[in-house]
Amino acid sequence: MVAAGGRSRVVAIVVYDDVTMLDVAGAGEVFAEANRFGGDYQIKIVSVDGRDVTTSIGVRLGVTASVASIESADTVLVAGSDNLPARPVDPALVEAVKSVAGRTKRLGSICTGSFILAQAGLLSGRRATTHWRNVRSLARAFPDITVEPDAIFVRDGDIFTSAGISAGIDLALALVEQDHGPDLVRDVARWLVVYLKRAGGQSQFSSLIEANPPPQSALRVVTDAIAADPGADHSVKSLAARASLSTRQLARLFRSELDTTPADYVERVRIDLARAALDAGRTVTDTAHLAGFGSTETLRRAFVAHLGVSPKAYRDRFRSAIGT
Repeated sequence: MVAAGGRSRVVAIVVYDDVTMLDVAGAGEVFAEANRFGGDYQIKIVSVDGRDVTTSIGVRLGVTASVASIESADTVLVAGSDNLPARPVDPALVEAVKSVAGRTKRLGSICTGSFILAQAGLLSGRRATTHWRNVRSLARAFPDITVEPDAIFVRDGDIFTSAGISAGIDLALALVEQDHGPDLVRDVARWLVVYLKRAGGQSQFSSLIEANPPPQSALRVVTDAIAADPGADHSVKSLAARASLSTRQLARLFRSELDTTPADYVERVRIDLARAALDAGRTVTDTAHLAGFGSTETLRRAFVAHLGVSPKAYRDRFRSAIGT
């Protein structure tokens, strides 16, 4: 299935200094391998001024053209960088992406490239995602965006955003499937030895507890106790007594300072402990009791609810490849 008029489908990947190498190479390889099986992609690596860039690993990356030289494209993908959430985006880069948005059929971002799309106003009023470590930052900085923290990638109309780094491969596979159908993209996934559609969301890779209460908060004694012994009795009543608070005051502090409930916080700490136990080779049964879940079924329900995978699937996916 070729593009209209028999021409190649132009895929432009926007890069800049400190761009994450895998964001570029991972997605680019998907389109390149699609050509092996009958795809019709012309891949262009573009920068604001058309000059080569230095990637996150210090390697110079050859650039095909400037962003402005792209008269029309079928797909434009903006790669990410670890530096993006921490500092303002280069205005020239923002303007270049904003300008090319009107000259492409599909626009997308890989990992933190979503911050560039957001800065350009291209995600306003839309659903989007980014790397799990940065979803809260994106939501805080751009409250008009509905951030989906667990998605591997999100499509909203003709704009696509993907989660961290390797999720750019998932997004590229989805775009190839949209263009050429399931048979061709299945061949591509097999050739690259990747999942065509991976189970679960990106939360299975993240730390569920990312925020701590302020140093002087009354919650400190509570969260420290939970961290010290996640499997102990941490009912709301016992936690409130430990902090010399009423259960209502405790719930209000958890909501205002950690944006969660006491029970949910305890469960998330227990899940993190369970993941560490499974990573260390513990059985699912041992892990359930060690982490305070009581039964394997309770552990399974918690894993599926928070991570989108069962404990057994998680253990099989993330256990060490050395010595197994």
